[in-house]
Amino acid sequence: MLILLAGLALLAVAATLLIRAAGTSRARAVESLSQIDSYGFAATIPGGTETTESTSIFGDIATLIGESFGDRLGSLREGELRKNLMAAGMYRIAPKKLLGYQVLFGLGLPLVWAWVALSGGMNPLLAFGGIIGLGLLGWTGPVSYVKRMARFRRNAIEYRLPELVDLLVVTVEAGLAFSASLRMAADRLSGPLGDELRLTLQEQNMGLSTEEALRNMLERCDTPSMRSFVRAIIQGETLGVSIGQIMRNLAIETRKRRRAAAEEKAQKAPIKLLFPLIFLIFPAMFIILLGPALFAITKALG
Repeated sequence: MLILLAGLALLAVAATLLIRAAGTSRARAVESLSQIDSYGFAATIPGGTETTESTSIFGDIATLIGESFGDRLGSLREGELRKNLMAAGMYRIAPKKLLGYQVLFGLGLPLVWAWVALSGGMNPLLAFGGIIGLGLLGWTGPVSYVKRMARFRRNAIEYRLPELVDLLVVTVEAGLAFSASLRMAADRLSGPLGDELRLTLQEQNMGLSTEEALRNMLERCDTPSMRSFVRAIIQGETLGVSIGQIMRNLAIETRKRRRAAAEEKAQKAPIKLLFPLIFLIFPAMFIILLGPALFAITKALG
């Protein structure tokens, strides 16, 4: 009887969400407007693929749930989610949609586990522990994934920034203006750094000044090299210093920072190798080397 009631409840919830999602036919039409409301511009992801119908319906359901819970959690939570999404480069996902994914997974996974536990006659203690664990995993999983992608994206930007500085040095000293050099670099660079440069140029086309666009780029990808780059450009534009000389000094600084980061990783490598050696390699070596001797001693004393 409990299994039947749980199944009917899940079926009713799924039917309600599907009906509400089907009624949002204008969701795709206002997607760009929601992006502008969340991030200040409509970002274009190069090389992106069209979403399938099932993924779109699932996203609409998450958006509806996020809009329902977003007002209750306040704007502080929405601002934090927006900052994480911007750092990860996920401009197509609104903060309320990510919140909807949290609520959807945080409630859906425990309900599925409870249904499996009831239908399989699982131990009540194990079933309760699974409900609590899956609830926490479903709630923290989407945000943890976004933060992980943001960390990888920042590392990629930090690694490729010296290439941008070298390219700006060559083009500026060849006689191009800084805005034209930045546009040429955006056309030649790919990956997260190229995407950020194209977004910066798009903001300039929308009416922002170079300083404001660079500050927005620094807010999206706050790394040590990016901070030095933006501050150097702003100070050069303010004080009237030669951009070429600033770029040359900045190229030397970014190269030194990349070399220091590589040396730091090299120094951390022995410590990271210590745990696999102790728990994986040494036991196998002891078994292979000392196993026959222990076997012979045991047989002799037998």
